Amino acid sequence: MAMAWCRSDLMHRLTVRVQPNASADRVENWETDAAGRSYLKVRVRAVPEGGKANAAVEKLVAKWLGLPKSAVRVVTGAKNRLKGLDIDGPPELAAKLAGDQGNERAEN
Repeated sequence: MAMAWCRSDLMHRLTVRVQPNASADRVENWETDAAGRSYLKVRVRAVPEGGKANAAVEKLVAKWLGLPKSAVRVVTGAKNRLKGLDIDGPPELAAKLAGDQGNERAEN
């Protein structure tokens, strides 16, 4: 199984799959698609218009990770459900992501 996140010298990269128009904003769980790609499933109430859902994803993931909103940015997949997020966080963040990916459910 491929990891849904990676770390470079400057950033962490996290892959998420977004469900817009959801009943609540929440981080769901780690999943793997048929091609073996892992991602974090995220639901947001925002509509996928004018970048509203992307902004909601950035805000939700930042809150989930305990980071400021400005630390999370959608950098790939702006118009797709599968998105790449760049996260500006401490090296310890990799340990949190690795630990959470081993869990069935990622708590918000």
